[in-house]
Amino acid sequence: MSQSDVKAARPLSPHLQVYKLILTMFVSGLHRITGVCLYLGMFFVAWWLVAVASGPAYYDFAMGIFGSIIGYLALIGFTWSLILHTLGGLRHFLWDTGRGLGPGTRDKLALASLVGSIVLTLLVWIIVFAVA
Repeated sequence: MSQSDVKAARPLSPHLQVYKLILTMFVSGLHRITGVCLYLGMFFVAWWLVAVASGPAYYDFAMGIFGSIIGYLALIGFTWSLILHTLGGLRHFLWDTGRGLGPGTRDKLALASLVGSIVLTLLVWIIVFAVA
């Protein structure tokens, strides 16, 4: 058999179009996306720390941006990313112990991390607005 015949006889790897999107697959993708969001969000945390250290005028400028509608949306998104990513990490830690690997349990854990992240984010921001 020639080399080109061997390549032609190999099966093709399935692509995303072949797979049916399931909850654990969706939450896994969100876990990766939130990891990137957290990485990028840390630049804003560092910027805020620089603003704190730079004095009242620059701090007021930074807080004006963070206190805008877009700033609040970014902060709420960052909070949700942090909570979802943490809950996903705890879910993976549970899996590392050999627990929660059954098909029904995997789906319940994925749904719990998704719903839990939304509920906890809402609770955090209700407290933030109540205290402020």
